[in-house]
Amino acid sequence: MREGSLEAPTRHPVAWKTEAFWDREQLNAELERVYDICHGCRRCVSLCDAFPTLFDLVDESDTMEVDGVDKADYNKVVDQCYLCDLCYMTKCPYVPPHEWNVDFPHLMLRAKAVKFREEGARLRDRVLTSTDRVFAAGTIPLVDVTVNALNGSGGFRKALDSTLGIHHEAPLPPFHRDTLRKRAKRLHRDIEPAPVGETRGKVALYATCYGNANTPEVGEDFIRVFQHNGIAIDVVPKEKCCGMPKLELGDLDAVDKLKEANIPVLAALVDQGYDLTAPIPSCVLMYKQELPLMYPDDPLVQKVKDAFYDPFEYLWLRHKGGALKTDFPNAIGKVAYQVACHQRVQNIGLKTRDVLGLVPDTEVTAHERCSGHDGTYAVKSETRAKSLKIARPLVRKIDQQEPDHVTSDCPMAGTQVAHLSEKVDRATHPMTLLRMAYGL
Repeated sequence: MREGSLEAPTRHPVAWKTEAFWDREQLNAELERVYDICHGCRRCVSLCDAFPTLFDLVDESDTMEVDGVDKADYNKVVDQCYLCDLCYMTKCPYVPPHEWNVDFPHLMLRAKAVKFREEGARLRDRVLTSTDRVFAAGTIPLVDVTVNALNGSGGFRKALDSTLGIHHEAPLPPFHRDTLRKRAKRLHRDIEPAPVGETRGKVALYATCYGNANTPEVGEDFIRVFQHNGIAIDVVPKEKCCGMPKLELGDLDAVDKLKEANIPVLAALVDQGYDLTAPIPSCVLMYKQELPLMYPDDPLVQKVKDAFYDPFEYLWLRHKGGALKTDFPNAIGKVAYQVACHQRVQNIGLKTRDVLGLVPDTEVTAHERCSGHDGTYAVKSETRAKSLKIARPLVRKIDQQEPDHVTSDCPMAGTQVAHLSEKVDRATHPMTLLRMAYGL
């Protein structure tokens, strides 16, 4: 046996279609085994609240070992995991191919799925993860104005906090009736694709629920920057949520339905010569990692995986082939760049930093710490305080830098940081910064 994780980690498929996956006794036995390994290691204590919760349960038990923890309390640990994957990718020395075979995030996913099948979920969590319905309703003319006004009302937010458990101080995204899909039609240009390296020069942008309804201006920046660099870009003609919110809830049946709606559309685009990208790292990760692990034998899922790129990964590949324009008329200045967790685990390197670093008189400082937003974790009343605790070390570092801009590939992470920062009022998406540098 080799000590620690001295080889590249191997991710095993999620065996969610087997009976053993759903067996509560087998699940509890595996939770006890892995909890015991984590208790003896404790390297991940600083990442999130799942591990401090576990270690407190152990330390306060009669035996001060995992066998003294009531199995009814196992889900207290599970509830604090938001599937960022950083323990697996950056800390754990016992990930496969180590014989102990520890995959803490996917064990938490299994526990979330079993709990959801046994107990369901509260109304708030079902609403927050039903992004297609919520975001579609929020973009209806007049409804968008009403929702935005209510979300800015202190009285309404406190009522929402007391009734649904959505924290009254958590920033909520605005809704736009002029969605990305509407804007994309106005911005369409016919461009002859020019393959460079493994990129085909023709991209289908998976708009995402958030990108379409809440940050359509960022999607517009994507289109303008890609077109400026001679890349043909179109929005995916129809799409559902990628399924990441339902995955984090443990509702794997809902993930399956969304996969059945999305994968055929995306695979057909690949057959038409498109590469794929999305403005939200979590959505990219869903297609590059989570769905392929849930459906390892589905050739269409594999086809989509192979064609999906992080947007700045794509631009960097074009740059390596000499096809990215670097005649930037504008400097960006000092940039504090929060590296999104779901981008880090894609193992592509800091491509956003590298592309922004091509702009003259621009200093990009990467901060590889979690923002604490993590999907709905920062919005829920019961986890808001823990979210802020996770974010504060990152915010302190950024405030010490006194940057001209705060940026993150994840708009929600950027908003969380800017909301807590004493130096910067708002976050700017890196694609927006790139558009500014181009003077577009």
